[in-house]
Amino acid sequence: METKKERIENWFTDWFDSDHYHLLYQHRNEAEAEAFINRLFDFLELEEGAKVLDLACGKGRHAVQVHQLGYQVVGLDLSEESIAHAKKLEEEGLEFVRGDMRLLDLEAKFDLTLNLFTSFGYFKESGENLNVLEGLAAHLKREGMIIIDFLNVKLVSDKLPQREIIKRNEIDFHIHKRIEEGFIIKDIQFEDGDVQHNYQEYVKYLELNDFKAYFEKVGMKITALFGDYHLNPFDENRSERLIMIAKFI
Repeated sequence: METKKERIENWFTDWFDSDHYHLLYQHRNEAEAEAFINRLFDFLELEEGAKVLDLACGKGRHAVQVHQLGYQVVGLDLSEESIAHAKKLEEEGLEFVRGDMRLLDLEAKFDLTLNLFTSFGYFKESGENLNVLEGLAAHLKREGMIIIDFLNVKLVSDKLPQREIIKRNEIDFHIHKRIEEGFIIKDIQFEDGDVQHNYQEYVKYLELNDFKAYFEKVGMKITALFGDYHLNPFDENRSERLIMIAKFI
């Protein structure tokens, strides 16, 4: 039987595969996300046909968009349900695989790895976050890049703790966001029929200097910073996002 400690450390395993997760987040701004990807690739000016890894790709919508821009794309996600959905979108030059970002073992070397929309810092142990970057660096060509799109924890922390109720269909999701022991934690409680559900999301409280230290340990450095999906400069006190482009030193 799974212990409480194991459940906390692996909170993403069940939550990301649940129908309720996809229901809660179904109203994400996809138009904004697509516009961001277009702006990002205009800035990058990658050669057509470059190989791109979309790490934590979800159901593959953004990997499809990157592929349509002219790139070879591999999407990887832990969620069995998400990858099963994404595989229906596969075509030549677009592939989806299920895997754990901490244990990357892919045959290809990539020109670019994308980790978008706060898909980093899930793990309780800092060493596991470093394992992710070590794996990415090992799968990167020497002239390649890693892009991590993270939340700006400074701005988020100024608004916490916070409570809200989000209604999806006939379900009221009761959300409580707080900071505890170096994590931004989101408690999610709701009833579906007669069943009470309780989930938690954990994102490690990582500032820019933390990422700089992570990248330095894998022989990389941050070469560009943006603070939002319009690619405006990063401002710790005002920016909603922390978007980093890193290259080998």
